[in-house]
Amino acid sequence: MSFFSKLRERLSKSSSKIGSGLDEIVSEAGPAPVQPAPSVPAPAAPAPRPTAEPAAERPGFMGRIFGSAAPAEPRRELDDAMLEDLEDMLIAADMGTDTALRVTANIAEGRMGRRISATELKQALADEVTRIMTPVARPLPLYPKKPQVVLVVGVNGSGKTTTIGKLASQFRTAGKSVVIAAGDTFRAAAVEQLQVWGQRAGVPVMVAPQGSDPASLAFEAMTRAEAEGADLLLIDTAGRLQNRADLMEELAKIVRVIRKKDPSAPHNTLLVLDATTGQNALSQVDTFRKLADVSGLVMTKLDGTARGGVLVALADRFGLPIHAIGVGEQIDDLDAFDARDFATALVGL
Repeated sequence: MSFFSKLRERLSKSSSKIGSGLDEIVSEAGPAPVQPAPSVPAPAAPAPRPTAEPAAERPGFMGRIFGSAAPAEPRRELDDAMLEDLEDMLIAADMGTDTALRVTANIAEGRMGRRISATELKQALADEVTRIMTPVARPLPLYPKKPQVVLVVGVNGSGKTTTIGKLASQFRTAGKSVVIAAGDTFRAAAVEQLQVWGQRAGVPVMVAPQGSDPASLAFEAMTRAEAEGADLLLIDTAGRLQNRADLMEELAKIVRVIRKKDPSAPHNTLLVLDATTGQNALSQVDTFRKLADVSGLVMTKLDGTARGGVLVALADRFGLPIHAIGVGEQIDDLDAFDARDFATALVGL
C-alpha cells in the first residue's frame, strides 16, 4: 500500500473528520422560504415548463432505459449561513480561527449565491489547503558538510525517538552513513528504543550513563561521527515541556556546546509534533524556535486524530518547512510531506 493510500485510509477512520463534516454542511440546506399568500385570488397561471437539469446531472440515454444513473448530489446555496458552518467546522478541526476565516473567504470568492455539492466544496477546500501547504512541503535538505548534524527536539511523547529511528533507517537505505546519539540520558527506555532501531537499520548508537550531561554526549558524538566520516549525525534529546525554563535552558546548552565543535551546527533542527495535541502545537513551535532555532517540522500520529487541520494552521502562521509526516509505527509510516496528497486525504476526496 502506498503512503498516500495509508494516509487517506487512516485519516478517514478518525471521528468527526473533515470530509463527513463537509457532507453534513451541504446536506443542511434548511427549509425553503415561505411565500406570503396573495391577498386577492390570482388568475390561474399556465403550468410552468419544467426546468432542464444541468447537463452533468441529467442521466444518459442508457441510464434512462435501464435506470442505472446515479442520483444527483445534494446541493446547497453558498451563503453567509453556510460559510459560518464551514468556519465552525474548520476551527473544530484545529485549523485555527485566523486560517479558517481566510480559507472560507477564499472559497466564497466567485462562488457566493451558487448552489454547490459536497464534492465541489471538498475540491475547493483541498485547493486552498494545497495553496497554503505547497510552499512548506520541502524534504530535509542534505548538505556536503560531514557530518551533517540533525538535532531532534520536542515535548514528551511527541514521537522523537521513533522518528529518529525511521529517519536513520531511510537514510541508511539511501546509502548514507549515519550515527545516532541517544541524548535522552534521563530515560533508559528511550535509549533502549533507539538501540533497537539502530540494530534494525545497521546504524551505530552512541549512549552515555543514565543521568549524564546530554551536551557532553552530543560533543563526543560529533567527534566520533567526524572521525568515521559519517554523512549524518542524528541527536535525540529528552522530551521537555515548553513551559519548563530549566529544561529549555538545557536544550539551549546542547546547541551552544555543539557550536563549539562546529559553528554552523546543528545544520537541521527538527521539531517533532504530535498531531493529537491540536492547537497546543502552535505554542510549541513558538517556544522551540526561539531557543533552538527550529529549521523544520515533522508531524506524527496523524492516524490518531481528526485534527489534521493543525498542520494547515502551522503552515499558515509560521511558514516553516514540513519535512515529513507519520501515520503509524512501521518503518514506512513516515514519509516526505506532499501538499496535494495531504489536502486530498484531509478533505476525504
